[in-house]
Amino acid sequence: MSTQLVQPSSQELLRAADLLDGARPAAEARQMSPAAAPALMAVSSIPVGTNPVGLAFIPNGNLYVANSGSSNVQTIDTATDTVIGAAIPTGTTPAWLTVAPNGNAYVPNNISNNVTVIDTSTSTVIATIPLSGGPAAAAVIPSGNVYVSRFGANSVQEIDTTTNTTVGAAIPTGSGPVGIAVAPNGKAYVANRNANSVTVINTATAAVITTIPGLNQPNFVAIGPNGNAYVANIGSNNVSVIDTTTDTVITTIPVGTNPWGITVGPDGNAYTANRGSNNVSVIDTTTNTTIGAPISVGSQPVALVVAPNNKVYVSNIASASVSVIQFPPTLTSINPTQGLTTGGTVVTLTGTNLTGASVDIGGNPATGVSVNATGTQLTATTPPGVPGPADVTVTTPGGSATLVNGFTYVLPVHATSLTATPALAKLFPPHVYFPFLTATLTDEVTGYPVSGQPIIFTAGSHVLGIATTDAQGVARVNETLTLSLILLNGGYDVTFAGATTPWAILSPSSAHAEVIEP
Repeated sequence: MSTQLVQPSSQELLRAADLLDGARPAAEARQMSPAAAPALMAVSSIPVGTNPVGLAFIPNGNLYVANSGSSNVQTIDTATDTVIGAAIPTGTTPAWLTVAPNGNAYVPNNISNNVTVIDTSTSTVIATIPLSGGPAAAAVIPSGNVYVSRFGANSVQEIDTTTNTTVGAAIPTGSGPVGIAVAPNGKAYVANRNANSVTVINTATAAVITTIPGLNQPNFVAIGPNGNAYVANIGSNNVSVIDTTTDTVITTIPVGTNPWGITVGPDGNAYTANRGSNNVSVIDTTTNTTIGAPISVGSQPVALVVAPNNKVYVSNIASASVSVIQFPPTLTSINPTQGLTTGGTVVTLTGTNLTGASVDIGGNPATGVSVNATGTQLTATTPPGVPGPADVTVTTPGGSATLVNGFTYVLPVHATSLTATPALAKLFPPHVYFPFLTATLTDEVTGYPVSGQPIIFTAGSHVLGIATTDAQGVARVNETLTLSLILLNGGYDVTFAGATTPWAILSPSSAHAEVIEP
């Protein structure tokens, strides 16, 4: 852990030295055997200020990170995953912040005993609210106001986000309250790290409903899609699941070492920041079991949030960084499923974790790739390809996925036209002035003559001959021996039956030519 956390209260709130039951140094935690190595790792690491702790998304989709060691908040552009703009000054040792419905960020400052209020639209400080007792974490309640836990005062204080003043008396909790989460039923769940309990508060009346015992250094709380509360226990390396209807613990889920932070993503999974093992565990909240191996991140992760596109951001307090986890993409469908070999078909791909994707179809890159905000759908324009089925592959920083034979290239259909020259002959007595009948085949789409195609010359039901078009698209048949048939039928007909070429499907065409006497 960084040695810059020097003030006693800050050390108590944020230091790793207090940890019980299996805590181990970060260097030791990184020494994992090959068999235990996680299948996934963070795809990038964003350098930030000293000792980053709290993370919160702001209305424009960017991310605020509270740097407890450098006493400021920085902005991460989530499109580029880089820090933008100047750092925003706060009080001393900012911890876990939140963003209220009015767009303002509320940053508890643990050592300076106040809460910094930031207008996220301008990234400027608009107020500083005095609050004693070591403010630790903030959370929004249904009224739009904010609860702030007071780690040293064993209580929670409500802040009116309209006036930016405290409201009512402090609400008593157990010893060392940190994380707060509000369930859909309006109850707030406060993790009391030192008391090994969770305080349940009715946010409508600001009254304590009950206290749930039996936890082990609970530090943070998140609400699952089923309404249950998931509590990260630093001391027992697990997550307690609380039924928010009965306010009882219904199960515990083993995770990594010393889970400090927990959050629930848009996919319904819960994620824990395991400070002692430098990784993140993923929990399926439907089955209350972990998914896969823990994911390696930076040194001593303490908090995490999940973006709408399912990218996970993790603050690493000892490495002055925010890790970015992007899961491998999945593909479920493409529409339309076929298009022309010339390319230019706009397709829609549906799946998950598609943010930052490039698309290949048949091994060639698609263009104009655009991904929606949730990373579940993208559009792209197909490149040229060869006729037949082609694999569709999406590649992101998190991996790749393929729809085998997902797209079929088909040839374009080109209309053709035939023109036939009149037969030049004298009727009485029959006499041929020019020995050849000619027909010219043209591609109506390109305007070019079509070579190498068979043309059938007929007079009535009689076939006069079959000839192949030359480079100028012209086919020729000698009329000398068939003049009588031509005269009898008042001319002749030419027919092209259509064909498939490497570049297009040529449609059939025909023409009729009269007999002309010069």
